Amino acid sequence: MTKLTKFTLCGAALAAFLLPGVAQTSSDSTAPPETGAQVQQRKENQQDRIANGVSNGSLTSSETSNLEKKESQINQESHDMRSMDNGHLTAADRATLQQQQNQVSKQIYDDKHNASNQNTQPVTEVGRRRQKQQDRIANGISNGQLTAKESSHLEQQEAGINKEVRQDRKANGGKLTAAERTHVNDQQNHLSKEIYKAKHNSKKQ
Repeated sequence: MTKLTKFTLCGAALAAFLLPGVAQTSSDSTAPPETGAQVQQRKENQQDRIANGVSNGSLTSSETSNLEKKESQINQESHDMRSMDNGHLTAADRATLQQQQNQVSKQIYDDKHNASNQNTQPVTEVGRRRQKQQDRIANGISNGQLTAKESSHLEQQEAGINKEVRQDRKANGGKLTAAERTHVNDQQNHLSKEIYKAKHNSKKQ
C-alpha cells in the first residue's frame, strides 16, 4: 500500500468519525470563520430551533430562559465587536462568535432531547393559560418580535409561575385552591401584558 493510499484512507476514517459531532452542533469548531452574513443566519437558525422547542414542549420555560440568556450575551458581544471595528466583524471576531454559537447549539440539542418536557396538552385552566402564553412567546421568537433578552426575561417569569403552581399543588394533594388559582391568574395577566408590550415595542431580533 502506498503512502498516498494510506493517507487517503486515514483521512476518510477521520472524517467519518467526526461527522456525527459536526451534524449535532451544526458547525465544526475547527471550520473557517463564518462570514458576517453567516453569523446573522446562524443566530436566526438558533432562534428558530428555540421557538420550535418552546412550541412543541421539548424546551421548558427554565431551559428556554437559560438558552435565550446566552443568546442575548452573544448578541451583545457581537454588537460590541462591531462597534470597535466600524460596524464590521474581524475574522477573529467571527471565529469567537462561531465557537460560542456551537456551544449554544449543542445545549439546544441536549435540552430538547432530555427528559424535561413541558405539557403541550394541559387539561386544567391554569395549564391551558400557560400553554397559550408559551405559544405567544414562541411566535414572537420565531418572527423576531421578541429579542433574546426579552424572551429570556419572559420565560424566567413563566418558569417562576410554573414553580409556584407545582409547589402549591404538592402542598394541597395535587390541586390548587380557589385563592391560588386567582393568584396564578393575576400573575399570568401581568405576564400577558409583558408579552404584548415586548412584542410591540421598537426592539427586534
